[in-house]
Amino acid sequence: MTDLSIIPFGGVRENGKNIYAVSVNDEIFILDAGLKYPETEQLGIDVVIPDFEYLVANQDKIAGIFLTHGHADSIGALPYLLQQLQVPIFGSELTIDLAKLAIQEEESLKSFDDFHTVNENTEIDFGTVKVSFFNVTHTIPEALGIVLGTDQGQIVYTGHFKFDQTAENAYQTNYARLAEIGSKPVLALLADSAGTEDTGKPMVSEKRIHEYVQESFVSAKGKRIIVAVVASNIQRVQQVIDATAKTHRRLIFSGQDVEQIVHSALKLGKLNLPLPTEELFAKLSDLETLPAGQIVVLETGKMGEPVKNLHKMAKGENPNITLGDSDLVFIATTPSFAVESYVAQTRNLLFRQGADVKQISADLRSSGHASAEDVQMMINFMKPEFFFPVSGEFRVMVTAKKAAEEVNIPSDKIILAKRGDQYVYDGETFEKKNGFTVGETMIDGDSLNDIGNVVLRDRRILSEDGVFVTVVTIDRKKRKVVSKPKMTSRGFVYVKANRDLMKEAGKLTIDAIEDYLKNSKSFDWNELKNGVRESLSRFLFNETRRRPMVMPVVMEVNQNRRPQHHGKGQEQNNKNNKKNTGNNGKKNQKNQSNQKNQAKGKGAKNPNQGKKKATEAPKPKDN
Repeated sequence: MTDLSIIPFGGVRENGKNIYAVSVNDEIFILDAGLKYPETEQLGIDVVIPDFEYLVANQDKIAGIFLTHGHADSIGALPYLLQQLQVPIFGSELTIDLAKLAIQEEESLKSFDDFHTVNENTEIDFGTVKVSFFNVTHTIPEALGIVLGTDQGQIVYTGHFKFDQTAENAYQTNYARLAEIGSKPVLALLADSAGTEDTGKPMVSEKRIHEYVQESFVSAKGKRIIVAVVASNIQRVQQVIDATAKTHRRLIFSGQDVEQIVHSALKLGKLNLPLPTEELFAKLSDLETLPAGQIVVLETGKMGEPVKNLHKMAKGENPNITLGDSDLVFIATTPSFAVESYVAQTRNLLFRQGADVKQISADLRSSGHASAEDVQMMINFMKPEFFFPVSGEFRVMVTAKKAAEEVNIPSDKIILAKRGDQYVYDGETFEKKNGFTVGETMIDGDSLNDIGNVVLRDRRILSEDGVFVTVVTIDRKKRKVVSKPKMTSRGFVYVKANRDLMKEAGKLTIDAIEDYLKNSKSFDWNELKNGVRESLSRFLFNETRRRPMVMPVVMEVNQNRRPQHHGKGQEQNNKNNKKNTGNNGKKNQKNQSNQKNQAKGKGAKNPNQGKKKATEAPKPKDN
C-alpha cells in the first residue's frame, strides 16, 4: 500500500504563509511557499515564514515545489527556503516570472535556474505520483490548482480561488476540467476557506468592480488620485490602468515593486495598455508640472504592502507626495482582519490631511477568495472523501467546515489541521500521528536568522515602558565607585522633570555596587550588573508602577595600571619598556600567525562537503 501523509507548515489557523507538504512513499511534494506579514504585536518584523527544519532535514526526498500563483502568501518564502535547499520549482509562466523577481536580490541564488513552466494541460509523471493542474479564478492571471494523482486517490489543492461567471479570459475557471478531475476518486480536497466567513453584502463580480473603479475616477474630476493596491494584484492594476486612460490621466508608479511586476506582466502580455506608454505613463518628477486632475499615483509600498506606505504618506513622511484637499485617496485593496484597526487609523490621518478617501471594501463586497457557496460548489465538483479547509484563520476554517457539512461531507471527515500535524492515510482514514512543532521564523531586515520571542519581548517592553540607562565607573582593585552615575531615560520619564527620582536611582546604583564589591569573594561582571538591575527595577516599579528595561553600564579604570618610576633611572626604564613592548609585539604576531595556520589546517573542509546532489526534475509534458 502507498504511504501517504499530509503536513501543513503554514496557512492553517492563520492568514498567509501557505505551504503544505504531501508525502507519497519516499517523495515529498511541496504545495506553495508563502510568507505572511507580521501581526501588530510583532514589532519591527518585516515578514514571517515557516520553520523549514523538517524540509531541510528531508531535502533529498523533495520532488519539487509547486506554486499556485504569484502573490507573496504563496511565493514569498522562496528566497529563504531556497537558501537552505535547492529543488525544482513548478508554476505558470507569470508565477515563475514573479518567483524569479522574488529571489533576484539574494546573491546566493543568482545562479539558481531550476524553474519549470506548466499550465492546465501539463502532466508530470513522478512514478508513483502524477502531477497535473487546473485553472482557477483569482486576482492574478494564470492561477492554478494542483492535483496529485496517487494509487490511493487524488489529492487536490485549490490554491486561492473563487467562482466568477463574468471573469475575463485570462482569469476564467475551466469548469470542464473540474468535472474531469471529479470524475475520478478524490481522496482529499485542500480548499481555500479565507472568504467563507464574509456573509454580509452580496459578493460582486470583478466586472462590477471594474465599473466602480471607473466611476470613482470620473467623479474625482479635478483631483489628484492616489491608489493603494497590492502590486501583484494584476487584475486591480489593470482596472486602474483602464480607468486612468478613460479619464485622460497619466499614471505614475510609486515604488520599485510595482514597476518590476507591471513590467513582467506587460512583457508576458498579462496586462493590456489602452494607450501607448508615452501617453499613459509619467514619472514622479512630473508631479510638479502636471495638473492635479491629470495625475494618478499607483502606490504599493515595499513587497506590495500598500497600507503601510499610505500611512507614512498620511503622516507627511513621503518625500514626493504631500496630501491635501485636492487629493482623492482610493484604497483598492481589501485588508485582512489583522490590520483593520491600522487601516482605520490610516483613514483617519488621511481625512485630517484634508484628502477625500474611498475604500472598495467599504462600498462593495469583493474578495479573491472563495465564499462559503464557492467552497460548496468546489466540493460538489470534486466529491472528496476528506476535506481540509486551508488558507485562513481558525474561525474561517470552522465556517468552511459548516459549509462542507451542508453538502453532506461527514463531520468526522473534515479535518481542521494545525501547523506540524501529520495526517497519515491508513487505507480508511487520515490519522494524526508523529506530528512535530513547526515554529515561525521572524525576519527583520536581510538576515535569515530568526529574531525570536526574546527579542520581541524586549521590543514590546521598550515600546510600552521605555528604557532606563545608568552609567558608572568603578575601580575594581580599590573596590570603590570612582564617579557619580550618569542616568538617562528614553520612553520612560522626562529626566529634567524627575530629578528626585534620578537622584535616588543614582544612590541605589552606588549602594548596590559598593555592597557587591565589599561582600563578593570573586568578581563577576554579570553578577554585579544583575544586582544593580534588580535593585533599580524594584525601585522604579515601586515609584512609577512601570517596568522599563534597565540597562546598567559599568566601566572600569586602572585595570592595566603600571607603577610609575620617578627620579634617577626613569629614562633607562622607559627604554627597557619600549624594547620589551617591541619584542612582545613580534612574539604576539608570530603566535597569532601560527594560530591562524593551525586553525586553517584544523578547520579545512572538502569544498564539496555538504553540497546536495541536484534533484533531476521529470520533464513536464502537455496532454
